Amino acid sequence: MNIEQFTVKTQEVLQRAQNITLAHKQQQIENAHLLNAMLEEDKDVLSFLLKKNGVNVNQVRQVTDKMVESYPKVSGDTGSIYLSNGAQKTIQKAIGILAEWKDEYVSMEHLLYGMLLAGDETSNLLKDSGLTEKGLKQAIQELRKGSH
Repeated sequence: MNIEQFTVKTQEVLQRAQNITLAHKQQQIENAHLLNAMLEEDKDVLSFLLKKNGVNVNQVRQVTDKMVESYPKVSGDTGSIYLSNGAQKTIQKAIGILAEWKDEYVSMEHLLYGMLLAGDETSNLLKDSGLTEKGLKQAIQELRKGSH
């Protein structure tokens, strides 16, 4: 993963997700950590994209908080922090759509889209909350046109 491929805001999200993981004495950064970090770092964009799809942002936040609390904890030094398989898939998918969307850098929209396609419990939470691939693409197009 080349961090230079990410916008400053997305780099901040990755750092925040790592901090959330450490604060909970966990070793793996899961998609729930990433989603919580996204909700904290960029409320406007993420809220717009989720609400455009009828997603209850507060409810998603409550569920992801519970998910984070349920992850295994380590005692003593947490050692090195690493991305879970689900988080790796999210980032790989986000990077993979750069060319398709004619973008240079991974942004919040790419991360959310990648997370939706990751196929883990956070992906399922987003889908169960009403987020669809088609709906997210439409909201992203609207966001980029500046009509929000």
